[in-house]
Amino acid sequence: MTFESDKTMFEIYREKEFNRKFKVVFYTELNEHNKEAEINHALNGETIFDGFLKDSLKEKGKTKIRELIKEMNTSGVAYERDYISKMLGECLA
Repeated sequence: MTFESDKTMFEIYREKEFNRKFKVVFYTELNEHNKEAEINHALNGETIFDGFLKDSLKEKGKTKIRELIKEMNTSGVAYERDYISKMLGECLA
């Protein structure tokens, strides 16, 4: 059984303005210094995928997410939710 404290909440989003880049925010890792700005950036964007990473596989999941974002920014095309879910696989809580 996975507890809330054993997960890292994240969101992959696309900027609506500027250069329309894909980005990720790891909500449960934000601190008082960057929380408000990062949340506002994500809220102003278009959600592509959101979920939780198992903390035991967090680093592996973060690496996969960054690879997916790099690919999407290169192609300019958002991957489907099912594809992202499949790629993150065991890392998702």
